[in-house]
Amino acid sequence: MGVSIASILAHIPGWEGASATRLSGGLTNDTWLVEKGDARAVVKADSAPRRAPYNSRPVEASIQAIASEQGLAPRVLHAEEGILVTEFVAGEVWQPAAFARGDNMEKLAAALRRLHALPLTGRSFDSRIAARRYLEGIGNADAALAADCRRVIEAQPLPHNLCVCHNDLVAANILSAEAVLFLDWEYACDNDPFFDLATIVEHHALDDDLAIRLLDAYFDGDGRRWLPQLRAQQTLYAALYWMWLAARPDSPPAALEQAASRLRR
Repeated sequence: MGVSIASILAHIPGWEGASATRLSGGLTNDTWLVEKGDARAVVKADSAPRRAPYNSRPVEASIQAIASEQGLAPRVLHAEEGILVTEFVAGEVWQPAAFARGDNMEKLAAALRRLHALPLTGRSFDSRIAARRYLEGIGNADAALAADCRRVIEAQPLPHNLCVCHNDLVAANILSAEAVLFLDWEYACDNDPFFDLATIVEHHALDDDLAIRLLDAYFDGDGRRWLPQLRAQQTLYAALYWMWLAARPDSPPAALEQAASRLRR
């Protein structure tokens, strides 16, 4: 992206002259680990203004700051248009296998309940707008499947039981430190709580036993009762995820086909 980390740090109080190491994994921004003395932070810099379904960096920061106060996210240190600086927290970033390990699922469900109890943000997730944005970027991908995904998304009622949702709860955005923390709040806004639950289950292809275990932990038992709501949101997530992948020129063909196969099942 060509963003100069030195020029970014030069105007952030307290971080002038900090050392910086570029991190991998940022799909929509450049990311660095910056260090100055004993302090460490993560800097994210965008190459272009953000639009829905993404939050602007100041909006993302405002949501993450509230979550941080509740022990659910790293602290926000600085935010402006196109730039976000957050505290670096040492811990274990989850891998898909972590969902089945020990009491991780119960800890995750407890953290999710606290997340979903935060004050509403005032912006609701609109899957139809997201689908239209993704469709603009889909070139030679399967046009029929893209149309099917859009129909699935537009047929899903907009959420009415709103709560604050992270909206991108893939394993790489979950961190075990002193508690379970959530990273990368760029999609966070008000949504159906089942969307977060469905993202966890659908994205990682968790089996029925793990899905029910998550629901049992989240609802204090009787998880099977909530399977229909979970499945509906899984279908929505699967369609959105395929469109997101198809709109990205750097998406591996194998990942795109795997996502398509889950839609066809």
